[in-house]
Amino acid sequence: MKIRKRWKWLIFPAVAALLVATILLAGCSSGNTVSLNGAGGTFPLPLYTKWFAEYYNLTGVKINYQPVGSGAGINQITTGTVDFGASDAIMTPEQQAKAEAAGGPILHIPMTSGAIAIIYNLTSISSGQLKLTGDVLAKIYLKQITSWNDPQITALNPGLNLPNTPIAVVHRSDGSGTTFIFTNYLSKVSSDWSTQVGSATSVSWPGDIGAEKNAGVAGMVQQTPGAIGYVELAYAEQNNLPWVLLQNAAGNYEAPTLAGTTKAMEGVVLPDDMKVMITDSSNPDAYPICGLTWILVYVNQTDKTKGEALVNALWWAIHDGQQYATSLDYAPLSSTAVAKAENEIKSITYKGQPLLSP
Repeated sequence: MKIRKRWKWLIFPAVAALLVATILLAGCSSGNTVSLNGAGGTFPLPLYTKWFAEYYNLTGVKINYQPVGSGAGINQITTGTVDFGASDAIMTPEQQAKAEAAGGPILHIPMTSGAIAIIYNLTSISSGQLKLTGDVLAKIYLKQITSWNDPQITALNPGLNLPNTPIAVVHRSDGSGTTFIFTNYLSKVSSDWSTQVGSATSVSWPGDIGAEKNAGVAGMVQQTPGAIGYVELAYAEQNNLPWVLLQNAAGNYEAPTLAGTTKAMEGVVLPDDMKVMITDSSNPDAYPICGLTWILVYVNQTDKTKGEALVNALWWAIHDGQQYATSLDYAPLSSTAVAKAENEIKSITYKGQPLLSP
């Protein structure tokens, strides 16, 4: 199964951020323009880079985004150093309470959803050849399976020449929404994982190698023979790293594709606050490790000009901006999700007055 390639220059978040800034500053010059600052997950970086460049060309509003990880994004919106945060993880009750104490109610506004690929470094085994179940994947990360030719892996892959090579397990070392989605999935498919490790943006890993951000995990897997890791799909593609076919809840082996991500969203009951996980979907065609990504915004804005620019940019993103999602292998929001997001954006105010113009 072939997955479309994304922009090669989005491999490293630091490089991407620099290029975003260059694009924004080189666009139209319209005198005194509004600038918005955001920070957060690397998961949606390819799409956000495209969005913010397009939106600047349309409006002259500069949106500077720092891909520092979901945990850091939550911290920065809480401390008020950015105009919006970005996260692939739902804020914990403690994080929510801290943010509300600092700035009042905070929203999780959905932007898109995507797949997390399980990548590996094994000579002569290409994408789609290696199959794993959720239970076996959990055992690998729990260090209960330590070699690639372990009987539990070979049983899933008859005819595949798996080497007697130690498995080097790579995980995120920073606070990560990608980790949140990944560990949420493992907690659903493995009782051992749920009780021993659990689900969070940062967990106590049983061992092996830590790396920062999606690009760091991809790079570490790429340079480490026998390694396995988890990254947003773009980083697997950009580094030419093969990905696993993962068994879903219906027993089918699925690739981390746009179609599989879209299927994971079907049939999910969406709450009004849009705090919902879509891992381990029961849809027979769904890829099992998918997740939403959110923009975090305070309901009560303290700067009217910036607040108006922010709500207008968010409104554009959930409508016109969705056209760019598919070409970058993200799943556009469903009509139901868009309606929920619209209501959230309409609730954003300045001194009690809605900021979104009719």
